[in-house]
Amino acid sequence: MTRKLGKGAVALMTALAITVPAGFFPSPAAALVFNDITIQGNNQVETATILNFLDLPQGRDVSAGQVNDALQRLQNSGLFETVELTPQGNRLVVTVAEYPTINRISFEGNRRLKDERLSEIIGSKSRRVYQPSQAITDAQTLAQAYATEGRLAARVDPRIIRRSGNRVDLVFEIKEGDVTEIERISFTGNRAFSDRRLRNVLETKQAGILRTFIRRDTFAPERIPLDEQLLTDYYRSRGYADFKVQAVASEIARERDAFFITFNIQEGPQYRFGNVTTVSEIPGVDAAAFGEQNRVEKGAVYNPSVIDTTIRRMETIAIQQGLNFVNIEPRITRNPSNQTLDLTFALTRGERVFVERIDIEGNTTTLDEVIRRQFNTVEGDPFNQREIRNSAERVRALGYFADAQVETRQGSTPDQVIVGVAVEEQPTGSLSFGASYGASSGVGVTASISENNFLGRGQSVGLAISTASDDSSASFSFAEPYFLGRDLRLGFTTSYTETDSDYSDYDTRSVKVIPSIEFPVSANGRLSLRYEISKNTLLDVDEDSSILLQDEEGSRVTSALGYTYSWDSRKTGLDPLTAYRFRFSQDIAGAGGDTKTITTTALAGVESTAWRDDITLRAELEGGAVFAYGDYSNWILDRFSTGSKIRGFESSGYGPRDLTADNEDALLGNYYWALRTEAQFPIGLPEEYGITGGLFADVGSLWGLDDAVGTDGTEVDDDMYVRAAIGASIFWTTPIGPLRFNFSKALKKEDYDEEQNFDLTIQTTF
Repeated sequence: MTRKLGKGAVALMTALAITVPAGFFPSPAAALVFNDITIQGNNQVETATILNFLDLPQGRDVSAGQVNDALQRLQNSGLFETVELTPQGNRLVVTVAEYPTINRISFEGNRRLKDERLSEIIGSKSRRVYQPSQAITDAQTLAQAYATEGRLAARVDPRIIRRSGNRVDLVFEIKEGDVTEIERISFTGNRAFSDRRLRNVLETKQAGILRTFIRRDTFAPERIPLDEQLLTDYYRSRGYADFKVQAVASEIARERDAFFITFNIQEGPQYRFGNVTTVSEIPGVDAAAFGEQNRVEKGAVYNPSVIDTTIRRMETIAIQQGLNFVNIEPRITRNPSNQTLDLTFALTRGERVFVERIDIEGNTTTLDEVIRRQFNTVEGDPFNQREIRNSAERVRALGYFADAQVETRQGSTPDQVIVGVAVEEQPTGSLSFGASYGASSGVGVTASISENNFLGRGQSVGLAISTASDDSSASFSFAEPYFLGRDLRLGFTTSYTETDSDYSDYDTRSVKVIPSIEFPVSANGRLSLRYEISKNTLLDVDEDSSILLQDEEGSRVTSALGYTYSWDSRKTGLDPLTAYRFRFSQDIAGAGGDTKTITTTALAGVESTAWRDDITLRAELEGGAVFAYGDYSNWILDRFSTGSKIRGFESSGYGPRDLTADNEDALLGNYYWALRTEAQFPIGLPEEYGITGGLFADVGSLWGLDDAVGTDGTEVDDDMYVRAAIGASIFWTTPIGPLRFNFSKALKKEDYDEEQNFDLTIQTTF
């Protein structure tokens, strides 16, 4: 960034003086002869170096032009503060004053950027020769550093303080100025989506009440191309195939304290898919098998990601059939009259090009194999540009690298290419301390250490410890994401948990060890297999507690085999407006240990946007059942707790309860179901404040005991009673973490249920 030089900078630039006595130069026709050249005043620079710059012959005629050139060479050498040429007969005396040595460098007026950071980016260093031109360059570099922090009005002036021994102190006087924030982001040409919605899409943000903490509300020119791409992706994934950003105008206020950014966009019409066909232009290749992989539906809103998904599926079929060099070419025909796009997937013969080799560079810690396994292509395979792009995205998604670039270049022969992978590693470990608060759990403190690229092998290792007013826990985990060189995640987890709940007069203790393995079973689905060995203890049951709990006090060992199938539509992103997920899990205990149960849980959820993406709708339905078999009866640590399954009730606030006990203990239940619905929407505040509102409605139940009669004949009503609650939420995204305020009211409950009308949750790391 160019800055106007201050008075100190001008003084530095004029410090160099070259002195030549009056009448020194003869007339152009005359000439001088120097039999001897004497150098004076040099301490650091060798005499031979000065003579080399002068380059004047001795004992021969010297013209005025040659002398002038010698002066210029000394001046431009940057070695001397002053130069004086004095003729003494046939002898030339050259007197120089060398630049001083920098004694120390200091910064004055800087508060936002520390001395250590500023010292790293300047070229001037202590104990080196001081050069005014370098000091000016350093001042501009410092000003640019402040500009990247959003302080465009920052001014830096270099000064020198002379010391004895031909030394100087170099001082950079800094006036930081205020942050030049983005005061307003606006759009022209948008009709389908509001400015608010489009601002949410951008990486750049407006300044708001959190301007002290938000780092994306300062103007950064390098973010503009990313914002343009984000807008383009957003519109085109919603059917606007002709969308483009025509121009981006950024204006700065006269006071240089605010930016105004305007995106001039052209939406175009929203298209839907028309006729979708698959044709083959390769002799002997039937298009029918490829057409079965089509996931583009006629009448659906145009979405490029659905086309890409179909192409990937068709390319897989080509590989399975042993067909190399097959291109799947999407051909789109616009129908402006009815705003549809006819789509044809054409199978064409591509060029016969092979992958010669894959070169990886820049990885000093990460092993080559960790990067290479992200490529489905190996040396000698047919070259597939799409697969190389997908592999590059997988490399970036690892999170191990600050930057990862994948490029191709010509190989040793015209039919071969070399795939070059250049990565820049970044720290992959973290040490964090945090705090949390929940109305149910109270205040908690957490500490964790993790490494996501252990020994450069892509393995993850983590250790976490947490404590709250009601419980404490510690856990250790290890995961190998590519066990046996395949997409096979091998995991190991061990944990220790203690609870001392304010909502019950008993404590629990649990020790678990869980090895597991997880692998994909479809494009969106994964299957996890696990084994659990644990020891659970119920202790310190109060004498006023239910006789049922007193009968269950003690320890039991659980040995269980389990599996979880999960499916998430967001993995392929077929529909940008709606996401579906499903999870089904079973654990069968009885292969050793004391417990003999079959525990089953399931969850189905959907999230969608409505009203031009301003409202987010969510719904989740989940349920579970635990069955005992043989002569075994479930105890409290086998049963389900209420947790946060239904908002509006305290932890263990509903379900079977022994009303004959003095403390009316909650006994938990063998079965549960819950339906949670929620809407999140803007409430009129500027989006940069990070505050939105929500409404929710929950309904469900928890019921069932194996034996509802205690040893003293006490009987507990464990029937299924439906509970329901409604409420409102305030969501606030803050620098210390996301906050959620829930205000709720139970509409349907039993007399003994315990309500919770307000809940605040916060979690943060620092």
